[in-house]
Amino acid sequence: MKACQNTTLGNYIDTLSNTLGAFIAIAAICFSADVFSRLGLAIYTEQYLAVILGASLALVFLKQKKQKGENRVQTSGLTLTVDLICAGLGFVTSLYLAFSYPNLVEHQLDLPLDGLMVSAILFALVLEGLRRVVGITLVIVVLLFMTFALVGSHFSGPLQTRAIGLDQLFVYIGVDTNGMLGLTLNVAATIVIGFILFGQLLLHSGGADFFNDMALALMGKRRGGSGKIATIASALFGSISGVVVSNIVATGVVTIRMMKQGGFKSHTAGAIETVASTGGQIMPPVMGAVAFLMAEFLQISYGAVVLAALVPAVLYYIALYIQVDLEAAKENILPIDPDLIPSKRHVLRNGWVFIIPFAAVILALFTFNQRPETAALWGALGALVVGMVKGYKGKKMNAKVVKECLQETGHSIVDIIMIGASAGFIIGILNITGLGFGLTYFLVELGQGNLLVLLLISALVCIVLGMGMPTVGVYLLLAVLVAPSLIQVGVEPIAAHLFIFYLGMMSMVTPPIAIGAFFAASIADSDPMKTAVSAMRLGWTAYIIPFLFVTTPALLLIGDWSQIVVTISCALIGVWSVSVGFAGFFKVRLNVLYRLAFVAAGGLFLWPNLGSDNAFFELKVAGVILLIAAVATTRFGHSKDHEKKPNSSVTKSTHL
Repeated sequence: MKACQNTTLGNYIDTLSNTLGAFIAIAAICFSADVFSRLGLAIYTEQYLAVILGASLALVFLKQKKQKGENRVQTSGLTLTVDLICAGLGFVTSLYLAFSYPNLVEHQLDLPLDGLMVSAILFALVLEGLRRVVGITLVIVVLLFMTFALVGSHFSGPLQTRAIGLDQLFVYIGVDTNGMLGLTLNVAATIVIGFILFGQLLLHSGGADFFNDMALALMGKRRGGSGKIATIASALFGSISGVVVSNIVATGVVTIRMMKQGGFKSHTAGAIETVASTGGQIMPPVMGAVAFLMAEFLQISYGAVVLAALVPAVLYYIALYIQVDLEAAKENILPIDPDLIPSKRHVLRNGWVFIIPFAAVILALFTFNQRPETAALWGALGALVVGMVKGYKGKKMNAKVVKECLQETGHSIVDIIMIGASAGFIIGILNITGLGFGLTYFLVELGQGNLLVLLLISALVCIVLGMGMPTVGVYLLLAVLVAPSLIQVGVEPIAAHLFIFYLGMMSMVTPPIAIGAFFAASIADSDPMKTAVSAMRLGWTAYIIPFLFVTTPALLLIGDWSQIVVTISCALIGVWSVSVGFAGFFKVRLNVLYRLAFVAAGGLFLWPNLGSDNAFFELKVAGVILLIAAVATTRFGHSKDHEKKPNSSVTKSTHL
């Protein structure tokens, strides 16, 4: 009887959760499409954000723990009661904030009691929600900032803050537009949610299958084709989705199995999928919606962000492709069975319609100058039409599927909403205490005026703070905490933001957390740490290239075109050479000495111009000499490892 009651209650909670998920998506659609203003309703943006926050808080606390596919409540009665109370309290308090916002913001300086109570309650609930979705690390960061805001006035030096009371601090971060209801929550609840909806509709209309088939048709006949298929398919899908783990799960269940059957080792297959899916976030044009956030932060056009991000993204995938190709050559991995490869003509004939959603986004942005969130709706509408009229491989959308897309959009955005609100707390604290300027000055002083030292410190902060968080959330946090210090020492603003984006993103594959690699390892049935280390090797450019484009803006297409061409050419050669060294294969298996020679030659090509044209030229000449010597004498660098027998191609039972 108790089990039956639990099951019934679990079903009710599931229904309520799905309703809230759909509500979040529909509210975002209405706001982005200006439905409220068309109906004559004048509302503050902050009122909309408060409603979205309330629904997200309720959804966080209503999420059930499930085991082995059973739809039942696994928590104790007391815990469930507490969760329900927190869900209701979060929703009701946020609604009160939404309806009372005009009055609260007008009397903010008077520190109204209801404003204080609302802010304190939402602060506590948001932090608990944050703990549930991304763990304790970011919660500790917020609490440390909160504590420092209260005691920082007793310090001396650059980190000394204004004296401020707890009531004043709570009201400010809860009500002011520079706090919880500020930029970070705004971009999460408008731009990001729009592109998550776009991705969900694209996925359910067969877009992922089309990407896989297109990659199979393009790369299936090449050696190690299964790995190259995974690289292209995951990059295409990853650019649309803003969540690395979702990318890995969505495409990895197909690509990892295919790579293993094709001859790749389990940990290598998991690593390839991890790096390809993670890199989708940096691949224009969509970039997992971060491109739009970056444009908002920097107050530049979306096109300028995409143009700057293009070359580093291409270098990233070139390095991955080269290493996959050389790994296949080293392990004698054959192409895919020809019977399993669809014709390009067939794939394009059935899937060309997926150009429509992307064309809609581009037209909305560049031709009609629409806001990013509105452009996302154009793309979502295009994906909806494609899915309902044609679809791909029998995946045609109906009302039920559309409802599921709305629900999944709401569920997917909850993590980002919690992070966005928490980042708003930090921004509010930095503003009201003056700690923002002090922190920037402190980081610059810590780097002792040395750009390289500051970059290394910033890189460490990016990787640590990014562990376990979605890429969009990582960028939102780091854009507030780290980017200003880099800009302060003269780094190009776009370079500073791309720097933190790259290093924060790579926290998904960097041990000891490496959540992305660990998810891929579970699918590949491989050792998680071994998979993470392999992923670091395959994605090495994401650790190195950010340092290069900070010191050499030509990689971001900034500067004289002759310099840009020379810089990119040297970067391509350097990426190839280092990738050969890391892969340990060039025509033959390479011994340690030759691997080091290729890496060293690549390093000389990648070394930036730090002000001396003569030194820059001499390094490149040395790189040319070393690389030519390594290539010309490769046969002498043959490793003593025994050659392996060719691995068989994927069997005919493999399907995409």
